[in-house]
Amino acid sequence: MATARAATLLAGFILSALLLMPVQWLGLKFGFSYARLLPNRYHRFLCLLIGIKVVKRGKPYEKGACLVAANHTSWLDIPIVASLTPCSFVAKSEVAGWPFFGTLAKLQRTVFVERERRTRTAHSRNEIHARIAAGDRLVLFPEGTSSDGNRVLSFKSALMSVAQLTIVNGEEDREDDLVVQPVSVAYTGLYGMPMGRYHRPFFAWYGDMELFPHLWEAFKTGPIEVTVEYHRPVTIREIGNRKALAAYCEACCRRGVAEALIGRWEEPERAGEPRARAEPRVAGA
Repeated sequence: MATARAATLLAGFILSALLLMPVQWLGLKFGFSYARLLPNRYHRFLCLLIGIKVVKRGKPYEKGACLVAANHTSWLDIPIVASLTPCSFVAKSEVAGWPFFGTLAKLQRTVFVERERRTRTAHSRNEIHARIAAGDRLVLFPEGTSSDGNRVLSFKSALMSVAQLTIVNGEEDREDDLVVQPVSVAYTGLYGMPMGRYHRPFFAWYGDMELFPHLWEAFKTGPIEVTVEYHRPVTIREIGNRKALAAYCEACCRRGVAEALIGRWEEPERAGEPRARAEPRVAGA
């Protein structure tokens, strides 16, 4: 049954992607408005197909330009986060050359950066800033790699320097600070039961794991539940500097993942973060 499930899901994933690729390409080429929303709708469908129940906590910042800083566990982070709100991602330049997945990333207007070349940091920062200033919501994974899902790695601060740049508000003739919102993603359930350390590596893609074999195992093992928490958005003016901003986002994600994995959610007084009611939501609903 597990093999049949994986084969069905893989076929559905590939077929649906192939059908929508030319539609999205045309939308981007001719500037059709649906091109920004189609990936969001597709990722909702994909989560529903795979059997990912997304439990959302908190609310995404929607009052202006925003950079999202999230922890990174798996390739599944992409459809999970993108199913909740229209967005694009910041990824390492190597992803652009990946077969199939590289094309999907380009069609979602991913910003590709060379993380290993410090001399390119300013160029990458300016590209990210230009995209956000144009109205895009970008998701950055500051760990620079993915983890095993049981912990959050240290956040790198280099690309956080984009928050030092302001966004021109043409409607009100002023410059606004760029808002950064930490978002934690935790893989918490399997078949309606808590997911333990043994099963999490089936979904966490890290180290030297091959992508397609990992994809097959994940499809065989689901369905799963994932908790996504939107933490208090801040600006670099509030925090002080980019390193402090990275530390703040890291602390929020560490706390969010830890609380989700043990099934506990602290009250708002902790760290001054506003909390909203949990909103259980099945992506695609």
